[in-house]
Amino acid sequence: MKAMILAAGKGERMRPLTETTPKPLLPVGGKPLIQYHVENLVAAGFRELVVNVSWLGEQIVDFLEARDWGCDIAISAEQEPLETAGGIIRALPLLGAGPFALVNGDVWCDFDLPRLRTLAGIAAGHGHLVLVDNPPHHASGDFYLDDHGRVHRQAPPGQARVTYAGIAVFDSAFFTGYPDGGRPLLPLLEAAIAEGRLAGEHHPGHWEDVGTPERLRLLDERLSIH
Repeated sequence: MKAMILAAGKGERMRPLTETTPKPLLPVGGKPLIQYHVENLVAAGFRELVVNVSWLGEQIVDFLEARDWGCDIAISAEQEPLETAGGIIRALPLLGAGPFALVNGDVWCDFDLPRLRTLAGIAAGHGHLVLVDNPPHHASGDFYLDDHGRVHRQAPPGQARVTYAGIAVFDSAFFTGYPDGGRPLLPLLEAAIAEGRLAGEHHPGHWEDVGTPERLRLLDERLSIH
């Protein structure tokens, strides 16, 4: 089972930090964000990774090629960032058929990544999301997770939604049939919800969307202490 790290975004909200450094290379706790993902995925048993790059992507490629990570890393290059689904669609030839794990390059989470490998039997065209409690900056959440592990867009009255953690498992057929080009992920997730192809699980642990300099600073302080 392969894993893909999404690392192509421009990091607009991270300016001015990302004017000269791509967001996945911003340091927290003494090492770049992407290093946590690579090391944690390898520790979880993944031996084939795909990383998409665009904005200042040569810096990411140089960083990944400078050491032996204990895995094979394939690069999916984008002249301009293609958004989440577009980047995955571009990388499908590298990911191959069957299921793969997906990790956003700009999150930090203590989710048990070996758990993703147990989802290798996911049905063709299906997806499985890791969902977390809503952070203060996204209090309304993204989806509702029912008691049977099914993901819905809206929550029943009196029930709360949860936030997509940027960690998932998808079968590659989830993304087949779409033309190459920029494409957000949400419409594909909504189509899968309507067709009963999207499941999920709630992770109660620590998760950070490292989307602003302030959140980067707070995470850096937390990891430096530990």
